[in-house]
Amino acid sequence: MIQTAVDDDLRTVTMDRPQRRNALTPDGLDALETALAEATEPVVYLTGAGGAFSAGADLDVVADLDADEAEAFARHGQRVARALADYDGAVVAGVDGPARGGGVELALACDIRLATPRATFAETGVSLGLFGAWGGTARLPRVVGEGEAMDVALSGRTVDADAALRMGLVSRIVDDPRSVADTIADNDAATLRTIKRLLRADGDRETRERREAAAFAERIADFDPDDRNR
Repeated sequence: MIQTAVDDDLRTVTMDRPQRRNALTPDGLDALETALAEATEPVVYLTGAGGAFSAGADLDVVADLDADEAEAFARHGQRVARALADYDGAVVAGVDGPARGGGVELALACDIRLATPRATFAETGVSLGLFGAWGGTARLPRVVGEGEAMDVALSGRTVDADAALRMGLVSRIVDDPRSVADTIADNDAATLRTIKRLLRADGDRETRERREAAAFAERIADFDPDDRNR
């Protein structure tokens, strides 16, 4: 259900259940969480198999949950999304084909979201009396703004790659998202981790600037001007 492959400084994590558009069961969430816990590479590339990113939660599983089980399943998905967001390195989502519900939420937890021209996004649960509960109600407005988030979440409409780029849901439309992840992995690993930590840090401007200056001083200790010629 989850496949991993390591190529130097890049770990590819693939949601591999194409017959269900990579929908995730509790076992699938466990496997994804394990794949992230085992990762040590500076860049993780998250993608889906078979022409889809992920349909999110497997609705056949959701339909059989009682209230307590549903809350536990939501907490489980939130924990996995948090593992993506808090990973000590860059996490790149490569969305090729549909991302739905929890699939959108997992992408939102990544640091960079890349779409192919075939990518589409939708929070379709609203038509079924459901909504994304893997952290999406917090992350979506932070990424695209409250107005766009309300539109996407309340309408359940499908957003194509061009519209996703305009609203800031993705940062680029590319034919080969993996190649972008490869390029990011070519950068200095410690600096990647430092930049992510600073960009995600809380605090007022003065505090953030002080942290930035201190982190820059730490990186200077390892700086080699000859690296510019490589």
